[in-house]
Amino acid sequence: MKFKKLLLASLLGLATSAFAADYDLKFGMVAGPSSNEYKAVEFFANEVKDKSAGKIDVSIYPSAQLGDDRVMMKQLKDGALDFTLGESARFQIFYPEAEVFALPYMIPDFDTAKKALFETNFGKGLLKKIDDDLGMTVLADAYNGTRQTTSNRAINSIDDMKGLKIRVPNAATNLAFAQYVGAAPTPMAFSEVYLALQTNSVDGQENPLPTIEAQKFYEVQKYLALTNHILNDQLYLVSNETMADLPEDLQKVVKDAAEKAAEYHTKLFTDGEESLIAFFKDNGVTVTTPDLKPFKAALQPYYDEYLNKNGEVGKQAVEEISNLAK
Repeated sequence: MKFKKLLLASLLGLATSAFAADYDLKFGMVAGPSSNEYKAVEFFANEVKDKSAGKIDVSIYPSAQLGDDRVMMKQLKDGALDFTLGESARFQIFYPEAEVFALPYMIPDFDTAKKALFETNFGKGLLKKIDDDLGMTVLADAYNGTRQTTSNRAINSIDDMKGLKIRVPNAATNLAFAQYVGAAPTPMAFSEVYLALQTNSVDGQENPLPTIEAQKFYEVQKYLALTNHILNDQLYLVSNETMADLPEDLQKVVKDAAEKAAEYHTKLFTDGEESLIAFFKDNGVTVTTPDLKPFKAALQPYYDEYLNKNGEVGKQAVEEISNLAK
């Protein structure tokens, strides 16, 4: 009987090892399981497992379980984490010139954002520094929505922004947008925004359309202005240590899966934005499209600040990206 039990245990062990992955990798992210970002990362994990024939298994850690994006970037550098997401502009915490990716009205569309990162000399230089200094590689770039403005009164022109008490995240570019267009920027924790809008503690807020829908801000704000002020992206990042541990064929699997996931990620946001305008209108929201030329002109002093801070590399960034956008 004892022999039979040992034999059974041995057979079960062989069966388990036959299906075990050769590489158990971790993907940390800030967004939660209901987000478009999570759906895209799940797509990535499934694609990697399928195309590697089960040799790579990717476990997902959403909702900032492993820390915020800055913490997870450091974990990638140290080889303690395999994958994470991060905006191009987020790299300004290491390289101040990367703020260019979030300068209001600098990046008009996602195609320009990708070219700015992968095709300009400025972008290529930044990617090299990320690789050499931070020990991580950018596998792919995805569209993550464009920030718009909701309010408790109609915004038909830049004049209607005057004195508008608008909640913004505590980020320099978002604060600058509100300030330079004449509003009163009010930094506030994201968790407090719904109640602040509901009680008119603030007059408005700015976020991508999918966030406005997910957080149900349309329930307490009946005006939406398509201010299109900051385009958000998401980079699929991998630790260089992780890639070095993989044979070339599996490195290719990871790269290809990231590019496919980024395409899916982008589609989720673009499709969502198209349908959400109609959704908001159906829910009683008045949608306005103010002339954005005066908005961009109002931000020129902030562009000058950026150039003064970043010297020649900042000048290169603005010139190359501006030429792309023409």
